[in-house]
Amino acid sequence: MSRCIYVDETKRAGYVLVAVVVDDPAAVRRVVRGLVQPGNRRLHMVDERPRNRPGIVAAVVAAGIEISVYDAGRLYRTEREARSACLAALIEDLAANESDALLVIEQDDSLVSFDNQRLVELVRAATQRGRLRYEHQRAHDEPLLALPDLAAWCWVRSAEWRRRIAPALVAVRMV
Repeated sequence: MSRCIYVDETKRAGYVLVAVVVDDPAAVRRVVRGLVQPGNRRLHMVDERPRNRPGIVAAVVAAGIEISVYDAGRLYRTEREARSACLAALIEDLAANESDALLVIEQDDSLVSFDNQRLVELVRAATQRGRLRYEHQRAHDEPLLALPDLAAWCWVRSAEWRRRIAPALVAVRMV
């Protein structure tokens, strides 16, 4: 069975890409759907009430996810350069640790072509054993894309919010 890795980024404090590994997508999807407030289409930290955020983060962390942060800061001239560096680090890590994985990237129509071109190069160069597949999906179609959004939101928000995701944090790479 392949592992699923969900990917999103934030540009709030430089460029940060977050990957969340989920071993049992069906179970974690039930947790995430249970956290969506009535009237909302999906879980999104920016839209959540401040008093609900700590409980949401605790529930997600308790669901058994693994969070990896790829932080490019403001080291690159362009967003695409930063994204490329983060994707390269992510693919390198996945190729070293995964035999079969599906990478699900939140779809940004302005970056799909760029991602596809860069990912073809990176995956071809990095994967020797096993398979690494990738696809783009919209956040409202895949509830688990809320996970890297949540983790990225916490990462750039404050030290207190970083502490809240720390039990699920397995790697931080400055790229």
